[in-house]
Amino acid sequence: MTLKLEQELAKHNPARPTLLTIGVFDGVHRGHRYLLEQLTSRAKQEGCLSGVVTFKTHPEKVLKRRDYLPWICTLQERIRLLKAAGVDVVVPITFTRDIANLPAREFVMLLRKNLNMCDLLLGPDFALGKQRLGTPEYLRKIGEELGFRVEVVKPAKLGSEVISSSAIRQLLAEGQIDKVEKMLGRHFHLEGKVVVGDQRGRTLGFPTANIKVQPEQAMPKDGIYVTVTHFQGKQLRSVTNIGVRPTFGGLKHLIETYIMDFEGNLYGKKLRIDLIARLRDEMKFNNVQELISRMKLDVEKAEKTLIQKGY
Repeated sequence: MTLKLEQELAKHNPARPTLLTIGVFDGVHRGHRYLLEQLTSRAKQEGCLSGVVTFKTHPEKVLKRRDYLPWICTLQERIRLLKAAGVDVVVPITFTRDIANLPAREFVMLLRKNLNMCDLLLGPDFALGKQRLGTPEYLRKIGEELGFRVEVVKPAKLGSEVISSSAIRQLLAEGQIDKVEKMLGRHFHLEGKVVVGDQRGRTLGFPTANIKVQPEQAMPKDGIYVTVTHFQGKQLRSVTNIGVRPTFGGLKHLIETYIMDFEGNLYGKKLRIDLIARLRDEMKFNNVQELISRMKLDVEKAEKTLIQKGY
């Protein structure tokens, strides 16, 4: 039952004892980074490595059998952000029902055996193992027996609100990009390859790049956004439409980016789009000329916003 888990843990084989934390860390937001600061600082003080055990698959998707659970960022991006935060060892494991049913004691013994865990640093409301009995209090008792300590870090807040991945997903769905940025500590972004669309933008005078993102990517509320597009090391001013293009009776959900002052073939290229501000809701216009007039206004507003923000 634990063979795959042991294999995933054992291949990391840290050279020194590790101070570990465990969690999904979706988005690696400011709350996560506060915990990671404590983790890396204490690890240095104690002369050990800092480590994060994270999950390739979201526990809620497995336990609640949810077909769709949006991610703020991909696993690859999460690993990159965790390492950028100074974590020495990042251990992604595949969460399964077998792992969910593994007693907490057995799970931490595997961490001791395969990751040379010396101590555990946990976030608030943490629980692991069968029936989620592995609370910090329970793990402390096991630690007293096996020789490791368990500490809990208080949650980080934005005002009176706890910073969490679920709160960020909700804010995205509401289109509150400014608040999302404050909780993340960076711009929210979408990333994907440019695919062939119907090329309607060209006929309107605003050629767009259609971005295909991963199906489980958490999406912001449909609308028009001020964006910065990253391509080949350059930051390009852009306006992005997320939605179905109601003026043309569209049904397919699209991400279309108009890059200002750019000419070139982007098909098949990978773009990253930072969302800077939300301009407006997606609208249905009476005719194409009304749409073109509004698009010109959107681009003007976006350009002013980007200049104000130093782009």
